[in-house]
Amino acid sequence: MNEITPNPGQKKRRVEMTVRPTGPILPPSNIQGNALMVVIAIMAFLACLTLGGVSMVRATASSWQSEISREITIQITPADGLDMGAALVKARDLALTFVGTRDGQIMDDSATARLLEPWLGTGLNLEDLPVPRLIVITIDESNPPDFEAMRALLKVEVPQAFLDDHRTWVDRLVQMASTTVLIGSGILILVFTAMVLTVVFATRGALSGNRHIIEVLHFVGAEGSFVAQEFQKHFLKISLKGAAAGGLLAAVFFALAGFWQSRSLATPESDQATALFGTFTIGWGGYVGIFATMVVIALLTTITARLTVMRTIYEIDLIRSDPARTDGLLDD
Repeated sequence: MNEITPNPGQKKRRVEMTVRPTGPILPPSNIQGNALMVVIAIMAFLACLTLGGVSMVRATASSWQSEISREITIQITPADGLDMGAALVKARDLALTFVGTRDGQIMDDSATARLLEPWLGTGLNLEDLPVPRLIVITIDESNPPDFEAMRALLKVEVPQAFLDDHRTWVDRLVQMASTTVLIGSGILILVFTAMVLTVVFATRGALSGNRHIIEVLHFVGAEGSFVAQEFQKHFLKISLKGAAAGGLLAAVFFALAGFWQSRSLATPESDQATALFGTFTIGWGGYVGIFATMVVIALLTTITARLTVMRTIYEIDLIRSDPARTDGLLDD
């Protein structure tokens, strides 16, 4: 037999090894994952809605407080033999003599009639009605005048005059804003707590269905951090999708509410909504807060999933080291 000699110039062909692509431990989508995504989306929507509502009420209360604290009101009630015009001018001039006052404006008949239109209608003749007249005094917020001295002087010079510095209303607005923020914070805490508990149960359910895979991986030497990282990635994707859906839905809600309010100005419904809640605009700060809430929800979900996986792996290690603990751990 003739021996075939290899050609020195011919290179040996190297057989390349192909590595089979690895698949994820958990399936990309299943019923549990989709249900958890919907729950996170609902909770993110509620959390962002609460955050936006609290921000809106705080901004409205702050605006009211600023407007009220910049002005005081002098009210003069009609009386027999009282020259209302002279009394208004005298009360305004007396108030402007105090340090800390900037300007004084007497509300004319047309302005007073507009204030009474919602209750008494149009076409009013103020001379036929015992309607008090108002003087609006603008003050320096950083250096307000002595209200008690002003009140005492007006009582002597113009007995029918009454000074209202709006302190009662300012205190009530501050208390209302603080209470609203407290209630909103409590709702946010409840939403986050419910979300964390939901993620815990969802993660444990996913682990129960894939416990044999985790045990095999752990048996062949896979570290607990590797398994936890796989579950962490899985739940991070779910939480990001759910939080993004809920946050975007809340942002669209506020945008549509602001658009509706801008298109329905001077209507009874819009006026009542504006009086109670202010404008339905949360500004860039509100949208940044919604984005921050979405990030916080995703982080909470990821951290909760990782801690739950690590605890389950620790339980597996305890069972492998001492099978007698199986019943106690399963009961937990």
